[in-house]
Parts: sequence; structure tokens; C-alpha cells
Amino acid sequence: MKFAALILFTTTSCTLATSCVLAQDSPAPTNSQSRQLTETGKTSLDGQTASYLIRRLPASSFPDLPDAIADLLDQRGCMVPQTYQAHRPENVIHASFESPGSSDWAVLCSAHGNVDLLVFFARSPGKPVTLASVPELERLQRHDSSGVLGFDWGIDPASPQQVREAQAGMEHHPPLLDHDALEDTVLSGKSIYHFFTRNAWTVIDMPE
Repeated sequence: MKFAALILFTTTSCTLATSCVLAQDSPAPTNSQSRQLTETGKTSLDGQTASYLIRRLPASSFPDLPDAIADLLDQRGCMVPQTYQAHRPENVIHASFESPGSSDWAVLCSAHGNVDLLVFFARSPGKPVTLASVPELERLQRHDSSGVLGFDWGIDPASPQQVREAQAGMEHHPPLLDHDALEDTVLSGKSIYHFFTRNAWTVIDMPE
């Protein structure tokens, strides 16, 4: 596939004030990089063979990332997979995940056939925590009349108020959080919210 056929994003992705990540076009890739940026193939779904297309971006497409994190992602061979709904660069987010006011990052890293959800705390950017890891081809779904599968996993920061709004259907609301959570979404399903407290990650209770 020629590079001209790739979708390049040049706008800013902003879910919250803390989550704005400026993206820029990357230099023209080599042939091997082109295969990483857009991958097509066939896989089995529900007992049938289906075509898929996955678009990815390198760490260099997110220049707001701290150099230490971008370098580590490159060392690990990470590319950032984009959901089939993406209209701008996504799945690199910035928020206060460790504590109020902290400056932390989370990234979906696609490498060697797997996708890892990595969280980088500001106090230890060289030691990311892996919150989830799955084979990339298990995060595909049909999404239009073509029948071609696309990547369906996305992450966003969630402020305490956004989490409270998501808990609106609960009979008894838990206490309001004091810092951000990480929203983890499969586009065909429900979101879950990861929250760091008391030196451990937990999953926040949500309405059934």
C-alpha cells in the first residue's frame, strides 16, 4: 500500500483540558514503516474468514509526549493503534492518574502482535505499568457495510465529574474522586474505569 493512501492526522485531540495532545505529520516512512502504519490481512471471526485493516501511528506523531516516554516506546517497537472511528490521533492521553495535579501519560502500544495499555507516572517515566495486554487481532470488529474489521479499543482520561456522571444510574453514589481515572473502552461494549489509589489500580464500580 502506498503511503499516499494512508490517513494522516494533523489536528489536535482534546477530550479534556488535560488530555490535549498535538499531533503532527511524520516524515515519509520507509517500506517497512509503511507496513507498520497500515496493516491489512485476513483473520477468523465467528468461524468465518474476514479482512481487516489496522492503522497505527509512531510515537513521533505525538510531540507533546515527554522525550523519555517517546524514546522508551521506540525502544519497545511501539506503534499506537487507531480505532476505526478515529478522525484525529488518539490513544495517547495525558491526565492526573496517580494523584491530584500529577502529570501522567497512558498509551496503547502495539508491538509484536500484542497491544499493551501502558501508564507512565511522572515520577518514574522509565517504568510503565501494564494495565492490560491482548493480542491485537482480538480487538477487531465489523463496523460498516464493507465487512472489513477495524480496531475497536480506545482510551481517554476521565475527570472526577465525568466518572460521577457515568455512575448516575447507581442507587448509592461512591464518594467523588479526587483525581482522574482512565476510561478503557471497547467500541462495541461498555467502558470500564481504572483508578489508582492506595498504591494500586482498581476498577471503579459502575451501573449494571
